[in-house]
Amino acid sequence: MPRKKVTSIDVAKLAGVSQPTVSRALDPGSPVSPETRARVLAIASELGYTPNVIARSLKSQSTNIIGIVMSNLASSFFSNNVLEQFAHQLQALGKQLLLFSAPPDRPVDEILPQVLGYQVDALIITSSTPGQAIIDECARIGTPVILFNRFAPGTQANVVGCDNEEGGRQVANVLLDAGHQRIAYMAGTSGTASNLMREKGFMDQLKTRGYVECMRENGFYSYEAGRTAARSLLDRDDPPDAIFCAADVMALGALDVARYELGIQVPEDLSIIGFDDIPLASWPAYNLTTIHQPINRMISAALELVTYNEDDFPIRQITLLPGELVIRGSARIA
Repeated sequence: MPRKKVTSIDVAKLAGVSQPTVSRALDPGSPVSPETRARVLAIASELGYTPNVIARSLKSQSTNIIGIVMSNLASSFFSNNVLEQFAHQLQALGKQLLLFSAPPDRPVDEILPQVLGYQVDALIITSSTPGQAIIDECARIGTPVILFNRFAPGTQANVVGCDNEEGGRQVANVLLDAGHQRIAYMAGTSGTASNLMREKGFMDQLKTRGYVECMRENGFYSYEAGRTAARSLLDRDDPPDAIFCAADVMALGALDVARYELGIQVPEDLSIIGFDDIPLASWPAYNLTTIHQPINRMISAALELVTYNEDDFPIRQITLLPGELVIRGSARIA
């Protein structure tokens, strides 16, 4: 037979206080005498009682839960870098993370009823791009929405991200300064904001400096697709001597194809540059030159918005932080 769950009323009876006093004693920010707090805490520990956070949130109208929507949990960048750091920083603020997984091939708006049903204090959307409907509905009910490295043109959502366009320009300058003559771009998933901005910055800067014949293949933000795209580029009669990949995971696939399948010397005969600076990029087997995204600073900027009072929450604030070129051994640098 299941053991009866201990309640705050049970604690109150043994402590000789009222149930509201138990609630105050278990809340470090509430006024109660040190003696009463010590007695209530001791009895609660003895009985194995823990307060019902959900019930408390219904009274305070704040759950201290931040919803995070991701659609690509297999991505090492989002799972290892972004999600882990969000969890650590939210816990340091006394808040909890509630993760929602959106199907990668479906609009994130479809899971809106599920997300809002948990009464999250704010919603951070990372590897998905919402439509107008989710932004409008969240605004109507007073739930702040922050897009992390994403853009939703025409909406009032706040944006925090890396300056992807400037990162693309940096890579173009590095490759041209090193004297590369046959340059290729390996794109990520079509339509995603990160890919659009990285490609725009890269292509615009190439054209500004007089280079117009850039090769292009799509790597769809995956290792295997990166391998396929690399084979297509490197099997050409005029293969590239430099490839800029819109994400590290594709660059790793390109490196493996070049070195181990085709026997190409990297970086002597081929330079490969990625974007993100995932942990694998620094492994000696890859030693990938890449654009480092300032994840901790980006997350801190996003969580600063979470702490705003509802009446002071900014409208359409865009914060773009510069990435940093990390030079390793996969690219020939001037």
